[in-house]
Amino acid sequence: MLNFVQFQFSNLSIRASSLRRNALFILSALIFHPTVDAQTKKNIPKKPNPITIYAAGDIADCRKQAASQTGAAQTAALIATGIQQDKNAHVITLGDNTYPVGKAEEFSDCYDQTWGQFKQRTLPSPGNHDYGIPLASGYYNYFDELAGSNRRGYYKKTLENWLIISLNSNIKHQAMQTQLTWLQSTLRENQASCILAFWHHPVYSSGGHGNNKVMQDAWKLLADAKADLVLTSHDHHYERFAPLDKNGVPDAKNGIRSFVVGTGGAKLSPIFLVKDGSEVRQNDHHGVLKLTLANNAFSWEFIAAESKQILDKGEATCHTIR
Repeated sequence: MLNFVQFQFSNLSIRASSLRRNALFILSALIFHPTVDAQTKKNIPKKPNPITIYAAGDIADCRKQAASQTGAAQTAALIATGIQQDKNAHVITLGDNTYPVGKAEEFSDCYDQTWGQFKQRTLPSPGNHDYGIPLASGYYNYFDELAGSNRRGYYKKTLENWLIISLNSNIKHQAMQTQLTWLQSTLRENQASCILAFWHHPVYSSGGHGNNKVMQDAWKLLADAKADLVLTSHDHHYERFAPLDKNGVPDAKNGIRSFVVGTGGAKLSPIFLVKDGSEVRQNDHHGVLKLTLANNAFSWEFIAAESKQILDKGEATCHTIR
């Protein structure tokens, strides 16, 4: 009986010793080695920060008013307020930066007095009024390298997970073919998940100028590459289209979402025959389109300059994850 008790006691001692060793091993592992979860967290790629963009075209016209009294001053004030909340925001111009012909003094005395405060964060594009003087020299002298190299008026920029493409809708013939070749190569080499392109003349618009085919070939290249967003102006109103395919047919799955944002400050103009795919239109208020470009998604708000009211908003995902 005594032997049995001694055996039991010895067995308990062995178990207790084993438990102590296991406990010390676990405690040591927790103290001196990172947990699997911690190691995993270190290896998770950092999620890109959302990008804020303010966009409009048809902007600075000081022919009848001082710069401080223009619609451009109102839209600039709206953007300035937004930038106070997001110091990393970008500004896109959609052409016709000044009126009437894009002279140097129109840029210095009107545009620079309003939207010029955003110059170093601006991604510009030229319009037909910017080309009102030979070679759009006022535009290129003002924006310099911001407008792209060699004064050709088109360029690309990568912001986080987005490829941003600025195109020139004012060039013709061989210059346009060279631009299309560059665009095709840029899209073929693209590694970004989402694509935004912008220029002046809209392929689709319900405004007075209506549909403009000068950029139809560019639109088709972008549609084939499953681009997500196209921004234009030229017609002085705001309009949002449903996603359209390369032929302008609504295609919710693969089409390009496009906006006409000719509300940057110049006199607003009438809306005529409403085009297929047009979802929202207004020509009563100057304003800007605010875009939030997230990782594989985007949202939009059209904000009226005077009232600060949001007149249109929505969101969508990029084609790459649909």
